[in-house]
Formats: sequence, structure tokens, C-alpha cells
Amino acid sequence: MTRLEHRETEIVLLRHGEPVGGRRYRGKLDDALSEKGWQQMWHAVGERADWQQIVTSPLLRCHAFALALGERHGLPVEVDERFAEVGFGSWEGRTRQELEAETPGQVRRFLQDPVGNRPPGAELLDDFTSRVQAGLHDVLQAYAGQRVLLVAHAGVIRTIMAQVLGMPPVAMYRIHVANAGLTRIRTDQERGYTLVSHCGP
Repeated sequence: MTRLEHRETEIVLLRHGEPVGGRRYRGKLDDALSEKGWQQMWHAVGERADWQQIVTSPLLRCHAFALALGERHGLPVEVDERFAEVGFGSWEGRTRQELEAETPGQVRRFLQDPVGNRPPGAELLDDFTSRVQAGLHDVLQAYAGQRVLLVAHAGVIRTIMAQVLGMPPVAMYRIHVANAGLTRIRTDQERGYTLVSHCGP
């Protein structure tokens, strides 16, 4: 890859791998990565080590891998609370099947309109997107002209992609973010944001 111009910043977004307990709405639950999850994340990054900085969610499924990767390659790691996953309220720890058995159709309604159909007690989507966008702004300011790896969650990555693509929050859950998926964005003074790749190598 060619050397970045001083004004161009590259952010690589890495979703955590599979956590212990498999698929469920976790939100702020702090489950560790499963053995499979660790393997997924190491496979995703390979031997690449051309970042200057790693930034991570404080939650264990992101934080533990970020620290291990930083130690392997001698890279600094910053923990930023603003990149924690969105809070799912009463849905946290529950599977889609459990929720649908309780109230049929509630997950579909949420996915179609995550603004108007929040789970009971969930973090407001406007509050969530505001904190993620503020965190991204500060990362771009602090590490301008560098390559940064941001280890985070599906909701965080959707929020950043929606900002890059100019999508309204109501459409965020149309974006699929795979476990250990990599998304690459760039920004510079002339073009603003560019989505380079999503869930690719």
C-alpha cells in the first residue's frame, strides 16, 4: 500500500469475533471471546501491522484482542468508552428466538425502525450515534494522516458507515456486519469520507 498523504487518514473498523454464548443481543454485557472468536480475529488481521494506532471499545470482546494485537506488534492501544456497543435494555443477554417466542414480530419491527421501536430500557439511538460520532471525530483529529485500527461492535460500525454514506439512522440495520469483519474508510480535506471496502480483507 502506498504511503498516505499527510492529510489523508485511514480507519480500519474491525468487529469482534464470536463471544462466549454465541449469537444474542449483548449490548453492554461483557462476555469474553470464544476460542472460535479469537481465531476469527487473528485470521482477519493476518500478519498485517501497518497501523500506527489501535483504538478499542472497553468491552472485553474487543479490548482483549486489541491489547494482544498491540503487544504482538508493539502498537499503542487507546481505550475509548464511546465505542462501546449500544445498550439493548431488557433484550441484553437474550436470543432472537427467545424474544420472538415472547412477543412475535418485535425483532422485525425493531430492525425495520430502530428509532421508533427501541427495546424497553434501551439506549436512545440518537444518544448512541452522537457518542460514536464524537468519538470518531476525536480519533480523526488525534491521528490525522495515520492508519488507525478501531476494534468495536456491529452497532458502532453501522453508525460510522451510516455517517460516511449519509444514511439516516433508521436505515442502519440494513447493513450486515460479520463477526471479525473488516471495514475500511478514508477521509481527506478534498473528498471527505470514502468507503473503501466493507467486510473484506
